[in-house]
Formats: sequence, C-alpha cells, structure tokens
Amino acid sequence: MLILAGITSYGAYIPLFRLGEGTAGWSGGLERAVAGFDEDSITMAAAAAVDCLRGADRKEVDGLYFATTTAPYLEKQGAAVIAEAADLRSDIFTVDFANSLRSGTAALKAALDAVRAGSAGNVLVAAADLRIPQPRSEFEPLFGDGAAAVMVGSENVIAEIEWTYSLTHEIHDLWRPAGEVFVRSSEDRFATDEGYSEVIPRAVAGLMERSGLKQDDFACLVLYGQDARKHRQMAARLGFGAGTRVQDPLFNKVGNTGAASVLMTLAAALEESRPGDRILLAGYGDGADAFALRVTGEIEKIGVRRGVRGHLKSKKIIGDYLTYAKWRGLIDIAPPVRRPPLDPPSPAALHRERDQNIRLYGVKCNKCGCLQYPPQRVCTRCQARDDFTPVRFSDRRATLFTYSMDYLGPTPDPPLVVCFIDFEGGGRMACTMTDRDVAEVKVGMPLEMSFRRLHTVAGIHNYYWKCIPSRD
Repeated sequence: MLILAGITSYGAYIPLFRLGEGTAGWSGGLERAVAGFDEDSITMAAAAAVDCLRGADRKEVDGLYFATTTAPYLEKQGAAVIAEAADLRSDIFTVDFANSLRSGTAALKAALDAVRAGSAGNVLVAAADLRIPQPRSEFEPLFGDGAAAVMVGSENVIAEIEWTYSLTHEIHDLWRPAGEVFVRSSEDRFATDEGYSEVIPRAVAGLMERSGLKQDDFACLVLYGQDARKHRQMAARLGFGAGTRVQDPLFNKVGNTGAASVLMTLAAALEESRPGDRILLAGYGDGADAFALRVTGEIEKIGVRRGVRGHLKSKKIIGDYLTYAKWRGLIDIAPPVRRPPLDPPSPAALHRERDQNIRLYGVKCNKCGCLQYPPQRVCTRCQARDDFTPVRFSDRRATLFTYSMDYLGPTPDPPLVVCFIDFEGGGRMACTMTDRDVAEVKVGMPLEMSFRRLHTVAGIHNYYWKCIPSRD
C-alpha cells in the first residue's frame, strides 16, 4: 500500500553578509549573499535544518539527507556532522547527495520514496552550497550562498507530493573537475539550447502526462534557473497562465544558491501559499526532477520559523571586495602578527567532546537546578557530585555579559570578540562572537547561537558554536 507523504515542515538559512551597492571594488550589480569566513555548506545546512525543526520532536526524525556540490570533505560524511549539530538520534540513516545541482531535488525524491515505502517516518532534507566564482567571471554576479531544508513525512503534511517525474540527460554545460575550485561552463547557447531549454520542458510535460494535470491546475511555479533571464524565459515557455504565480528565485537578493536554490524557492513559496494551492517544482542538473505538490490545511498550523522572509530582513553589506576575497582564500594577506601555527585538532578529543562541542550540551544540576556549560562533575552552586541532566543550549537565546576585543587574535576578520554570555533560563558560556559590527557590540545585547567553523588544520574542520547578534 502506497503511503501518502509530503512536506511537513520547512526552513532556510541565508547568510547575513552581502556583496552589493556599497561594497568598494564590487562591480557585480545586484546583491548576492556571502557566507562568513567561518561558514561552509555544512554549517549553513545545519542552520537550515534547525530552522526546519522548530517546534518538532527531534527524536521522531529517522533520516537526514544532505545535498551539496561543495562538501567540505571529499571522504567524510557531511550529513553525520549536521545530524550531530541538530541533536538528532544516532540510530538514523544519513547520506550525502553530491556532485550535481540536482542533488537537492534528488534528495527530496529519495526521502519521499523512503517515507512512502515505510522505511522511515520522517526524513530531513538539507541542501546548501557555497560555490566560489572566479573573480570577474560571468558567475561572480550570479552565485550566492545559502541553505534550505524540508521535512518529509506522512503525518501533519502541509504540502502533499502527489506526482513526480525524473529524467537524466548527459551534457557538459556546467562542471567542476576534481581538485579545482572554480566552475567551468561551455558556450552559453549550446548549454542553454541542448541542456536547460531542452530538459526542463520535457520533465514538465512528462509530469503532466503522468498526472493528468494541466498548467491551469497550478497556483505557483517553483523553477530552477541559472540566472534571471533564463528563468523568466523558461517560465514563459512552459505556458502557465496569468493565474499562476512564478515564485521569485531571489536572484536579485541572494543569488543562485546551487543545490539549495529550488528548495529555498520552495520554502519561500510555502510561506505565501494557501490550502488547496498546487505547486509545480522543477529542478535541473544533468537531467531534471519535477514534482506536483498540493498544499493542505496543515499549512495554517505551521509554527513560527525564520524561513526565507525572516532571513531577508537582516543583512550587512561587506565594506570592500578585498574582505570578501580574503574570506574566500582568493588572496593571501599577512596576519596582524606572526604566531606559531595551530596544532592539528586531536580526532580522539573531538570524538570525546562531540556532545558539548557539536550538540552544545551542558548540564542541569538535579539538586539545585543550576545550568552549567561546559558539563561539570561537581555543581558550581551546591557542590553536588555527578548528579546532572544533559541540557541542549544551541537553541537558547542569550545576552552579552562581558567581552574583550583582540586585534592580534588569529582570525580573518579582526578583531576577535571574546565573550561571556548568559543564556535565558540560566547558564553562562565563554565563546567568540561572529557576524558582528564592532561598533554595535555592547553589554546586554541579545544574542543567539550559530554553528560555525573555528579553524581548519591538517584537513580537519574544527566545528563549534559561536554567538551572533540576534537577527530578529
């Protein structure tokens, strides 16, 4: 028996920083989102996953699928790191979908199949990309950084996935060889005529034939496009009437976010949808995936999340192109002071401390209720020994208790802001602050936690949690 399934929740993450008007040396025109120096596709996917999990029971998640073309590791699973940061169970199925711009919709299709087959109750799909365009290339004004996540399940479905259709198409239109940083492309007309313009209409036609639906049955079109012009032309070519909303792909505000692009646009569409709306979703990359979704009444019960709209409300323009180039490793700038190189992280220590460092678990004293981070054996208040309950701090808000600024610290974005923060409900933590404007840092400011990369040494990405100024 086929289990009815669909999307039960959604989330997104858009970095705070932008290249745009006001960035000295930037000639790309429209704004595009830029991940911070301590972000990558894993940290962004983790942020989108946490946004998607707002109000959900994390123990009910049976799988996590991570989609990207820019995995920080070539031989190590990113999904496992994200599942740890999102505080999911250990007995879940995790997998990475990689090497294709279609990996986001491929992961969505695989999650749907798993739920329909009954092998999983709820599967979290998180897609993120941080593609580095070659400076002054055609891609520099187009590529943006970001992430999106959806939960696929069979209960409390907000958008039922009614029909799917997929096809494969071998072509060298966009590619990035192993060992290279920048994306390559073939001649534009060939790539468009023999790739995108050839495949998307075939996928949509196949979906229509399989489902018996017509263009007029859809209230919204969610469509992948490399740029605004191709997206606009394809939307017109597909023949949808004036009653169909073509969802804004956010090229003017965020950029093309690669494997996350279609799922981010879908999240934005769900923010505007009403019960009964049908959504046509089409992703592209060495083929295409097409989906027909029907929004249900459960959409009106979805809890508060930041989503796409919430993230777009806060942004900071990077002051100069040099800063961006430094963050991306495109240029090498000497640090303020020469320091001995960092020692490689100990894999044994990283493994031993993963609950406190990756899940951000502290403890609550069972005798006096005192919250403490990092975990202790002896309560700092009542001195009770080994009588604690683990507590997750990653989703708690905080305020800045005190701080110092180290202008000689080892950071690509000096000064290093070292903080002591107080969590709502109790608990104090020492950490660094990122995504901050030095002029705005002050005692008592509201903060939230963000999963970031401390540093990379000997090929090991040392992930940890930092505080950031609240984006609400």
